[in-house]
Amino acid sequence: MERLFTRAEAESLLPTLRPILEELQALRQQALQHDAELQQLHWKARGNGHDGLDDALTALQRRREEVVAGIGERVDRIRALGVQVKDLDAGLVDFPSRRRERVVLLCWKLGEPGIGWWHDLETGFAGRQALED
Repeated sequence: MERLFTRAEAESLLPTLRPILEELQALRQQALQHDAELQQLHWKARGNGHDGLDDALTALQRRREEVVAGIGERVDRIRALGVQVKDLDAGLVDFPSRRRERVVLLCWKLGEPGIGWWHDLETGFAGRQALED
C-alpha cells in the first residue's frame, strides 16, 4: 500500500527533497548536453568514416551513462520516501494524501516555499487547486 502524507509530513521532507531535485536538474542538463555532443560526433563520424572518433564516442557515451545512472539513483531515493517524481526539469513532485475521504496528490514544485497545492489523481498539474489553510 502506498504511503499517504499529511501536509505537515510532506512539508517535513522538503529540506531533503530540495537538494536532490536540484542535483536532478543539473544532471538532466548534463544528459541533454551529452546528447547534443553525441549527435554532433555521430554526424562527424558519418562524414569521415569514424576516422579517429571511436574513442571519443565511447568516452562520451560512458559519461552519459554515468549521468543517467545518477539520475536513476536520485529518482529511486525520492520514490523510496513514498514521493512521486513528475517532472525533472520543473522539479515537480507529488505526495499521495487523503482529502475528504479520497486519495489526492499534494503537489510541490522546486522553488515554491511550501506545499500549497493539490490535485486529483486524474487531472495532474493542470488541475492544481490551492490548499486552504
